Amino acid sequence: MARGSEFKQEVSVQVKAGFHVNSDKPDDEYLIPLKLTWTGPLQAEEVIFPKPERMKSTFSPKPLVVYTGTFDIVTKFKVPANAPDGPNMASGKLRYQACNDKECLRPQTVDVTLSLDIK
Repeated sequence: MARGSEFKQEVSVQVKAGFHVNSDKPDDEYLIPLKLTWTGPLQAEEVIFPKPERMKSTFSPKPLVVYTGTFDIVTKFKVPANAPDGPNMASGKLRYQACNDKECLRPQTVDVTLSLDIK
């Protein structure tokens, strides 16, 4: 990647069958949103989530805004002018809370990495 260049990178997410994760913008403030953050030599200009689905649940009187199955989150990156030469790694954190129709598991954060060569 050249300094000053921009590119998009997809992160594929797979939610176990029977579970869902809240969207990045859930309707209720007490729900934990899906969140992807990045650190490293790149500038994350924008994180783009897919369109969520509405799902009826036994524990909520209104439909939840969620993701299920497999989906991609796209990040638009820019390589800064002062990025170091050579092999580099951007580190990401994906935070989510998986739920089924009976319970929600503890929130989790998983590491995501992106390797690139800056010239």
